[in-house]
Amino acid sequence: MSVILSQMEIENSLTQLGVTPGMMLEVHCSLSSLGRVKDGAKTVIESLKNVVGQEGAIVMPSFKLSPNYPLNDVDKKFGLTQKIRILHDENEKSAMGIVSDTFRKMPDVITGHGLFRVSAWGKDADIHSLGFQHLIDNDGYALLIGVDIYKLSAMHYVEDSLPEEIRNRSKPSKEARNIYPEDQWFIEAWESSVKPWYTIQDRAYEKGYIVDGIIGNSKCMLLKVKDVIELYRFALQNEPYKLYGLA
Repeated sequence: MSVILSQMEIENSLTQLGVTPGMMLEVHCSLSSLGRVKDGAKTVIESLKNVVGQEGAIVMPSFKLSPNYPLNDVDKKFGLTQKIRILHDENEKSAMGIVSDTFRKMPDVITGHGLFRVSAWGKDADIHSLGFQHLIDNDGYALLIGVDIYKLSAMHYVEDSLPEEIRNRSKPSKEARNIYPEDQWFIEAWESSVKPWYTIQDRAYEKGYIVDGIIGNSKCMLLKVKDVIELYRFALQNEPYKLYGLA
């Protein structure tokens, strides 16, 4: 019989990883990666709250996006590489996962507005609910539980440095937009042959910016957000075509 992970065990593991009272945390969590957790997502969230305390903050993406839809022959004809439905406000489940979805619906959590909305609890929750910039500017951390850098939403905050030529590669055709209206679907029409964010993750490890740990069955990563995303900004400004496999 598999072991059931308790709240106390999660809290102890968070502390061993380096999560401290007063810390601001951007959290991304795969609940299934932890194994069996007593009372599931709620226990993970309460553990996070207890460890950072009222002077800290928990911030999670509550993007109104579905999981990826499979691409059909027409999609492939138009060169689509990603197809995601934009959800209504009342949708209870999203691609953010059960921990984020549960967090968003808690009465002491503030959720912002828009497609890429953010939910927050703790100190400055109202400001954090506007996006991840407040956390970035104040040396906040990210906790990745059972996921990697490709779930780190704050990475997008430096993509204003991405050259327009690369950005435009992902824009779908007008014909594709006629099938998938912009207010209903998020679609992209190009995907790099390499995984540029993994290059940034490797560089972050080399610089000692990422601390690894284990919670239950899950590998976890703790990092200072600004340190890592600035590596991405530097690469976008100095070697974007190499980073995206275009040079």
